[in-house]
Amino acid sequence: MRADRLVSLLLLLRQRGRMTADQLAGELEVSVRTVLRDIDALSSAGVPVYVDRGRHGGYSLLPGFRTELTGLNHDEALALFTAGSVRAEKVFGLSAPLAAAMRKVVDALPAGQQASLGDAARRLLVEPEADLLSRRQEVEAVADGVMSEVRRAVLTGHRLRFSYQAPAGAPSSRTVDPIGLVTVRGHTYLIATRSGKDRTYRLSRMATAEVLPDPAQRSARVDLGRMWAERTAQFLADGHLEVSVRVKRSRRDELLSTARAVRSEDSDVNGWARLELTYDDLRHATWALWQLGADAEVMSPEVVRQALRERASALVVRYESPGPAENVAVP
Repeated sequence: MRADRLVSLLLLLRQRGRMTADQLAGELEVSVRTVLRDIDALSSAGVPVYVDRGRHGGYSLLPGFRTELTGLNHDEALALFTAGSVRAEKVFGLSAPLAAAMRKVVDALPAGQQASLGDAARRLLVEPEADLLSRRQEVEAVADGVMSEVRRAVLTGHRLRFSYQAPAGAPSSRTVDPIGLVTVRGHTYLIATRSGKDRTYRLSRMATAEVLPDPAQRSARVDLGRMWAERTAQFLADGHLEVSVRVKRSRRDELLSTARAVRSEDSDVNGWARLELTYDDLRHATWALWQLGADAEVMSPEVVRQALRERASALVVRYESPGPAENVAVP
């Protein structure tokens, strides 16, 4: 851990020039005292770290101590930085290691590429927090310490015990054999087996997690893509309601934001689209589709059409006659 931090400190000084102890502590996510100890360690090892006193002072490093990363062209380096700029950098709790890796890549690049890479990366933005309609992407919060323990269990192949709050019921303890981690639209899931049966858990519902010394019972080979597809198909088949809908393309995104899942989508005529959607139940489907008014039409099943028809009829009855006259004071 300390060796990695010393390398990161060295690279920060190389790439940014003079930095204060407070700035270094912020970048490395440690205390100022730790930074001062690390600088002393570098100096003792012969690394030329110098301190400039005064208002605009700080620590700086003489040129040198670099390695060239051969075979990596400008576009390849830009691809790494663009991928690292995505908000998903915080997924799996790896934001700090990602930042350290990016510093090492920059330091290893030839000087000519370093000059243009920073400006190029700033001109590319991937997956901002909100779209043009100001809709923010939901990112679930995971309890402190849970992510690191789950990730460690997955990568080291050990069993995992955690406290889990299911949608209904009291929290309970689970012990599983972890297989892999999957992140989808801001939600992170653990794929595992429990007593030999397939299980999927949302990390946001874990209150605590602990890696156990026992090795996990799992195959040495894994295909997470296939496993996730199988779990998705099973989830959609378990007691959910399938609805076929025609919707104006201008309100397609609004429709998708309320559905549990999308099974298929086809183009229709005159600016409409036809989708096969999954909802939790009749109540969920009726509520979601009512929001779109005449801009959407349920094709099937009839039970959803009937529910919307009854709701519309009740509204017509409510408003078909004039409302109560207002009490107007006569002078």
